[in-house]
Amino acid sequence: MSVSLVIVSHSAKLAEGVVELAAQMAPDVTLVAAGGMDDGGIGTSLEKVLGALGSADRGDGVVVLTDLGSAVMTAESALEFMGHPDTARLASAPLVEGAVAAAVAAQSGAALGTVVKAAETALEPVDDGPAVAAAPSPAVAVTASLTLINPLGLHARPAAVLAGELGALDVDIEINGVDGQSVMLLMTLGAGKGTVLDVSASGPDAQRAVDLVRREVENGFGEL
Repeated sequence: MSVSLVIVSHSAKLAEGVVELAAQMAPDVTLVAAGGMDDGGIGTSLEKVLGALGSADRGDGVVVLTDLGSAVMTAESALEFMGHPDTARLASAPLVEGAVAAAVAAQSGAALGTVVKAAETALEPVDDGPAVAAAPSPAVAVTASLTLINPLGLHARPAAVLAGELGALDVDIEINGVDGQSVMLLMTLGAGKGTVLDVSASGPDAQRAVDLVRREVENGFGEL
């Protein structure tokens, strides 16, 4: 079981497309589209959203993502009708990027609050702090330099694999300077075949995390 997602959009096709995209990266997560009006027109339907919430609620919580302003109001009304604020949350997040990040977090088994945070911080850059901040001690950092060998490099699916698996570990990890637990930031690297990934990890699961990245890269993310 995992946290589920409901995608609320003014367009049925848009909601279904976001669900289709996120499902490619989180095949075990329940994703339900609630787009358009009951008659198929553009708009949002309270009945559709309530039905989607009922279908998505498998006991581990539901995260709702929306596109435009009135979709937010419809989603809020639906959550009020449900009367379960602890098990269903509305994320203030970009629809596509937030849905992908949330789905990857849910796939890794993250709790409701963590999945919401993943959605809401999907486009936030890593805060490296002041330039004068002390760097982590090399003695406690686990590092590796790994060369991508799969034909398409670190595209969406491998990025989701890494972010999802690393998200389940107690580790701070950077890959070429970005947060290795963020699918969106990994995708911004544009790392193609032959690109060297510089990995640096610290924390209780640092060695395990680096070994995981090494294994996936050397196996070509199962694409060879």
